[in-house]
Amino acid sequence: MATPQDVLPAPAALPSDPGQPAAPLDPEARIVARRKPGQWVAAAIALLLAAMAVTSVVRNRAFQWSVVAEWFTARSVLNGLTLTLWLTGVTLALGFVLGTVLATMRLSTNPVLRTLSWGYIWIFRSTPPLVQLLFFFNIGALYPTLGLGIPFGPEFITVKTVNLVGPTLTAVIGLTLLETAYAAEVIRGGILSVDRGQLEAASALGLGRWRVLRRIVVPQAMRSIVPTAGNMLIGALKGTSIVSVLAVSDLLYSVQLVYLQSYQVIPMLMVATIWYLVITTVLSIGQYYVERHFAKGADRAGLPPTPLQRARATVRRVVSGA
Repeated sequence: MATPQDVLPAPAALPSDPGQPAAPLDPEARIVARRKPGQWVAAAIALLLAAMAVTSVVRNRAFQWSVVAEWFTARSVLNGLTLTLWLTGVTLALGFVLGTVLATMRLSTNPVLRTLSWGYIWIFRSTPPLVQLLFFFNIGALYPTLGLGIPFGPEFITVKTVNLVGPTLTAVIGLTLLETAYAAEVIRGGILSVDRGQLEAASALGLGRWRVLRRIVVPQAMRSIVPTAGNMLIGALKGTSIVSVLAVSDLLYSVQLVYLQSYQVIPMLMVATIWYLVITTVLSIGQYYVERHFAKGADRAGLPPTPLQRARATVRRVVSGA
């Protein structure tokens, strides 16, 4: 049986006199990594538990995977998925446009603008999204009609709120106003992350505000904005499911209509769950590459390889070793 002395070379003897140079290291010496059996045991237990969980889901007949496969690409489900994606895109785009204005007001030196923007953010971040949607859905009880005219004077056009604000428009308004509050804080945080010294240097060089914003502020602020904005996008996608309480035919409401008639609750919920997983995975991959794009130049050591690049390198090593 090999002893530790057979594996590791004996360390070089230290000189008795500090003034003498140390003995040169043996060129045949090699470093042996420290063994960590605890990590391997923990990894094995984790893989075993994961395999047991996946097996229990796949082999459980209560999920009715045949029904899931049948309804996964049904027209009603795809129509609901399309509306979900449309709501996500519209509300997030409008939210960031209005959030930019709100963030500018929050960073303004005008105390009135700062107070108004802070109050807006405070209200919409402090109330649940479902409460906001129900409030806007019943806005007709507060304002039966909406008019356009002279302030405190006659109105030229009057429209009944019931005929103007339907369930889909209510969902767009409610989700947009909510995303605006969060987007304003994301943009404000990104702008504040830029070093003020760079702005002062650009001002000393005589650069215009638009050029400073485009060349200095935005590229650096995006490094802080993109990760949070990606999380907002994924959260907005999942948050659209609350519009089902307004009878808006999104993905969740579409599968609810099916299982209320067929009583196949579990498989239809799995259809919605899988679609949410697919879309969020695609968005996460897109977020990863957008972050890499804006991280160029931030890390002097260079960007780490992507998973695809690591996989290709592994294949090349295996092929070359064979």
